[in-house]
Amino acid sequence: MEDIKEIEEIVELLTTKQYTTLRQYLSELNEADIAVLMEEMEDENMLKVFRILPKDLAADVFSYLDVDSQQFIINSLSDKDAAGIIDNLMADDAVDLLEEMPENVVKKLLALATPETRRDINHLLRYPEDSAGSIMTVEYVDLKENLTVDQAIERIRDKGLDSETINICYVLDRQRKLVGTVALRYLLLSKGDDVIGDIMHENVISVNTLMDQEEVANQFKKYDFTAMPVVDNENRLVGIITVDDIVDIMEEETTEDMEKMAAIMPSDKPYMRTGVFETYKKRIPWLLLLMVSATFTGAIITSFESALSVYASLTAFIPMLMDTGGNAGGQASVSVIRSLSLGEIEYRDIFKVVWKEIRVAVFCGMSLAAANFVKLMLLDRVGFTVALIVCLTLVCAVLLAMLVGCMLPIGAKRLGFDPAVMASPFITTIVDALSLLVYFRVASVFLHF
Repeated sequence: MEDIKEIEEIVELLTTKQYTTLRQYLSELNEADIAVLMEEMEDENMLKVFRILPKDLAADVFSYLDVDSQQFIINSLSDKDAAGIIDNLMADDAVDLLEEMPENVVKKLLALATPETRRDINHLLRYPEDSAGSIMTVEYVDLKENLTVDQAIERIRDKGLDSETINICYVLDRQRKLVGTVALRYLLLSKGDDVIGDIMHENVISVNTLMDQEEVANQFKKYDFTAMPVVDNENRLVGIITVDDIVDIMEEETTEDMEKMAAIMPSDKPYMRTGVFETYKKRIPWLLLLMVSATFTGAIITSFESALSVYASLTAFIPMLMDTGGNAGGQASVSVIRSLSLGEIEYRDIFKVVWKEIRVAVFCGMSLAAANFVKLMLLDRVGFTVALIVCLTLVCAVLLAMLVGCMLPIGAKRLGFDPAVMASPFITTIVDALSLLVYFRVASVFLHF
């Protein structure tokens, strides 16, 4: 409701052409809040508001807008104004925008950008997608180790406004190799003639330009940093990554894992921006694979068709056994996949994981079997032999499901695949087939068919 009221106030000021008042009103708001308000407006009003914003504020607000709004504004501005936006964006934000734009628009914007901006953007674009180099920014404050504190503070004044952060400054030697860091508060509390090399923190934690962004996020979580330096193979500082980028990465990686676990090809577009045919192409490959693999289940049932015609009561419990096994396998796989993504377990822990899942499976299987036995005898009123067959199968199915659920993701990780691919749908298909095989094998022992 508050947003609606603010939007109505802004539209009223636009309608009455009180541009000076509106400019002052917007200047008192946070950049992210302005972006939220703009996205709720009609395109025409959004563009008017953007044109009214002061130049520096406009660039900050632009970085918070969604991709659709960014593209609309860029396409609506003159070449000169569009280039000005690109020049005032942080390099990593500019790269994110250009990666979403058509090739002809990208070429035009790069041609209009300043040489410094063009150099920084091209520098980031040459790194592999989803690597530390592709998400870093080149706007940071670096200091030479032989500078005094007074000289360092003067350099921060010169470069600080164009830097992503000045809370941490990075100390380089003559070959631009990273040798230390110094926090701004230490500079403010030190004497003016102290040498940076004497007060800097030498134990620097950094990431390589080729490190995967998910691993970078894990490093941020491990060390609780707000910014981290990025170095090349020779330990030369080439950029920094800040925590706001990590938040976006964590959301992106989580979304990707959820899509894979639901047997959907990952997409980097929001749901409402993904067309019907594109969504179809993301989903159909896995649906086809799972459908084909599910035919094995049908083949197993068909092979025991004659026995089922004699003992028809066995058919009624097939869905319950398959669903329970699939659910058990899904639980195990989700737990293991999460632990793998957080770095809590490795391939060398596979025997510990298997041993744990065996014990959990025994407890779960016995509990489910006991509850099911009571139901079968009191409510379903089946014979003791059928109840025993179903309950024994239930224990075996849960055991097999949890073993498959824990081992497949670890095996996939070992082979270089994403463990999330081995989540519920894939595991459920395997467990369904195994559950049926066990069911009919146990039944054949007790019923002699």
